[in-house]
Amino acid sequence: MENALLELKGKLKMLYASYGSYLLVLFKFLLAFLVFEEINGLLPYVEGLDQIFVVLLASLICSIMPWNLMVFLGMGLIVGQCYGIGIEIAGFALALIVIMVILYLRFTPQDALVLLLTPVAFSFGVPCLIPIGYGLTRTPSSAISAGFGVILYYFMELVSDNASVLTGADKEEKIQNLQFLSDGLMKNQEMMVTIIAFVTVLVIVYVVRRLEVEYAWHIAVFGGGIAYMIIMAAGGIFLEATIPVVPLVAGTMVSVFVGEILEFFFFHVDYKRTERLQFEDDEYYYYVKAVPKIKDMKKSSGRKPEEVPVDSAVIRNRERE
Repeated sequence: MENALLELKGKLKMLYASYGSYLLVLFKFLLAFLVFEEINGLLPYVEGLDQIFVVLLASLICSIMPWNLMVFLGMGLIVGQCYGIGIEIAGFALALIVIMVILYLRFTPQDALVLLLTPVAFSFGVPCLIPIGYGLTRTPSSAISAGFGVILYYFMELVSDNASVLTGADKEEKIQNLQFLSDGLMKNQEMMVTIIAFVTVLVIVYVVRRLEVEYAWHIAVFGGGIAYMIIMAAGGIFLEATIPVVPLVAGTMVSVFVGEILEFFFFHVDYKRTERLQFEDDEYYYYVKAVPKIKDMKKSSGRKPEEVPVDSAVIRNRERE
């Protein structure tokens, strides 16, 4: 089974090496289409914006442009759909997004896409996938953008759940609507618990996967999943927030499975063949732990290992675990 997966991994790498630019365009198109459709699914209040032609055209543009364009078009779509409820709702959404953009452009501009991926992950019931995935592939600074993504999702959910109440407001009611949205976010205990869980899990996964221990990535993935469930459950109890147990467990299990897939493609090594090397020069001793990558068995078995001359005066000790 493992050999078949390794062979598949090798074929996928060869395919990407040959057609990487085309596959990237296709991936960006599909991702943009998914993001825009999910936004329209949560906020379907302007008929022209949820037309399939408009979504396809926007997705096509995003496929050949930088990643940040997808983020800005997605944000614009959110504001536009909120305008279908009321101008004050659109203004609140715009102000919220501007604050997020200013902060993430200052601290984590490379993680802009997570602002939109987080609401999509919530829509698919796998929110834990965001902190696990970004903890494996990014740095703790990604927690800032992930936290903003959580706020954005709960804002859209708040608007969607109360659209009938917010629609058709007069001048006085518009002010009340703004107060309602502000209170709905600031007093949302479930959102606060989720932000804490996202930040904590992302940092845990990042720290653990960088430890010099065997199976660090596996430990990070499973540890992150367990930590997420514990934090969400404990937060629900202490803050009296409603946390659905079954979706929480199921979504976390799926997220852990996807995390294992990421480990297979990004950090698949053979700890059984770990070697420890000791070098020295005129000024330092060097202690090196070498963990070989697991490659395609057919590819590796078809060629002899290259012999490298070794200077016995430099290498003093070599131990195999």
